[in-house]
Order: sequence, then structure tokens, then C-alpha cells
Amino acid sequence: MIIRLLASVSRRLNRLSGALAMLLIAYLLCHILLEIVLRLFGTSTYVLDEFVGYAIATTTFLGLGYSLERNGLIKVNILSDRLPERHHWLLEFVISFVSFALFSWILYYWYINVARSFKRSITSESIAETPLWIPEGMVLLGLSLLCLTLFARMLVLVSTRQIPNIETNK
Repeated sequence: MIIRLLASVSRRLNRLSGALAMLLIAYLLCHILLEIVLRLFGTSTYVLDEFVGYAIATTTFLGLGYSLERNGLIKVNILSDRLPERHHWLLEFVISFVSFALFSWILYYWYINVARSFKRSITSESIAETPLWIPEGMVLLGLSLLCLTLFARMLVLVSTRQIPNIETNK
């Protein structure tokens, strides 16, 4: 019951983050087109590189959990092809556990970085003077969702002894 609830919450949050990532891609297109038009008239927004960089980083990290949940990440089956099918879930569990441990470690240190940027009011050196905790916080959110997705995946793997697929995630 609790595992299904956690998996459901994870799925919904990943759908939301996936939608936000898609909106950011649309923003990227619009900002780049605006910059092209403005440069035809000899002016600029002067923040294209900065904001596009933030949006790409945010899109990348917000999309990780969404992609993992839908088996959209690149996967090399060199080991799983050699194991009996009944043990595939165990290999997936080990991979998810190691990934969870590594990304939790990254998440911890990234949180320290975001907190430091917030506490010290660090801003970008561009004309926009963007508070850096905002784009860093979006990466933190994406890392958090990825860790939640990996944790829910591990629980589902242990409880069902099957690899979750897209059809059962609905």
C-alpha cells in the first residue's frame, strides 16, 4: 500500500517535472528566436547565453526521473543478457541502489552549494545579476526527484521481484 502510494506520487511528480521541462524547451525556442529578431535590429536581450544555460541545466535534471520511469535512459544489457530472466530484477535493484547512493551523495553536496548561494546572496556576473540559488535550486529539485524515483523503483523491485515497465506505471 505505502509502496504503491510512493510510486504513484513519484510518477505524478515526474509527469509534472516532465511537463515543466517541455515548457522550458518552448521557452528556449522563443528566447532564441527573440534574440535573432532583436539582433537584426542591432540590439539584444544581453542574457541569452546565461538564461539558455540555466534552462538547459534545469531541463536536463528535471527530465532525469521522467526518463528513468519510462525506460528512456541509455541502458547496456551486457550483464542482464547473461543472467536468467528471473534474476533481472535483482540486477536492476543493485543498479538502482548504486545509482541512488551516488545521486544522493551528489544531492547532499549540491544542497550545500545551493544553501551557500542563498545565504551569501550570490548572483551571476551578468547584467541580469540572477540570484544563483534559483537555477541551482531547479537542478536540486531535479536531483531530488531522481532520488525519489530511484528509491520508489527499489521498493517496487523488492516487493514485486519484477522490473517495472511503462504499462504497469499507469
